[in-house]
Amino acid sequence: MKRNRRISAVAVLALAALVTGTGAGFAATTTPVATPSATPVATHALDTAPATATAPTRSFQGALPAPTGPYAAGEDVIHLTDESRPDPWVPSSGPRQLTVTMVYPAVPGTGTPAPYMSLAEAAGVIQRRKLPASYGVTAQNLSGVTTHAFDGARPQRGKHPLVVLSPAYEDPRMTLTSLATDLASHGYVVALVGHTYEDSGETLANGQTPPCAICDDPKTLDFDSVAASRALDVSFVIDRLTHGNTAWPLAHLIDKHEIGMAGHSLGGAAAAATMIADPRVRAGVNMDGSFHPAPMPGQINRPLLMLGTADYHSVGGHDTSWGQTWAALGGYKKWLTVAGADHFSFADLDLLLEQAGFPTPPLSPERGVAITREYVAAFFDQTLKGIDSPLLDGPSPNNPEVLFQS
Repeated sequence: MKRNRRISAVAVLALAALVTGTGAGFAATTTPVATPSATPVATHALDTAPATATAPTRSFQGALPAPTGPYAAGEDVIHLTDESRPDPWVPSSGPRQLTVTMVYPAVPGTGTPAPYMSLAEAAGVIQRRKLPASYGVTAQNLSGVTTHAFDGARPQRGKHPLVVLSPAYEDPRMTLTSLATDLASHGYVVALVGHTYEDSGETLANGQTPPCAICDDPKTLDFDSVAASRALDVSFVIDRLTHGNTAWPLAHLIDKHEIGMAGHSLGGAAAAATMIADPRVRAGVNMDGSFHPAPMPGQINRPLLMLGTADYHSVGGHDTSWGQTWAALGGYKKWLTVAGADHFSFADLDLLLEQAGFPTPPLSPERGVAITREYVAAFFDQTLKGIDSPLLDGPSPNNPEVLFQS
């Protein structure tokens, strides 16, 4: 079963969320359909919500949790163009253009608060998902979510491992900001890659914010091809950050010999696809995404962490690509699931949904963020920095929700 076709056809901030439980009339349900892969698809009550709401209008004020490390998180947004490659989804637009948010270890107390996203990106999210006005989410307050990242912050000295982050299909890059800022606070440079035309909109260098070109019919989309295209995006970003005249003035902060990648949903599939295609990526994390396709034996002999929901990604669960991948992996590997989590527990989404008044899963959004941060950082500490982490050795009484599958 291709879970991405259910979980990825939804995007930021409920702006069509797969929320477990019911409430407020906006919870989503999943219905199996008779396709060759028995792929479930999402049915969103948001899509059929009445035009008028009886509930009083809310005032949304979103805030991500503060980073937990000793450093502050600096932020720069850069724009890259791959002149050697036409855009795979809209060839008429010319060469592939990417927007990337760089988050880095910074000196506390420097810089100015960074916005969560541009106004145009926020407007694209709201427009695509038809978010009822009664929830009080506007382009202004969505773009102004507190991120704890700072534009123009003074960088910490030294070199730091690079971690590339790839979001879910339909979700813009900013939905992994809480993870990015926490990794930066623990001494990582992070590149949040926006995959143009694959989500509700990424603001490009020319100021335009094109909408998704491949989101209208996910049931017919070849996700293997999308994951492979993302691998090309990521390799290009790594090239530009580590060779010659780089596109980022602070590229000297990057230790180009220590590179990892993590992704959520389809971004997790892209992490595996990138590891297969690019040996520079020394360690990878798949957060609750099907593998597209599952790696073959011998293709990934470097460390990989599989972190997913207990309901879907436990051993013998619905997503058979996880068992196939586990059997094929040749290097250090961990397979963890989180009880009570839903798909958005591994990104910013459940937390922002809760703050907007939407129902959330049994696992509190705060715990989802904390668990994701803690285990992803521990994995990269061990595989990129050589710092042993007992957290990865087995179950922890401090994290009873985390289940070791193998």
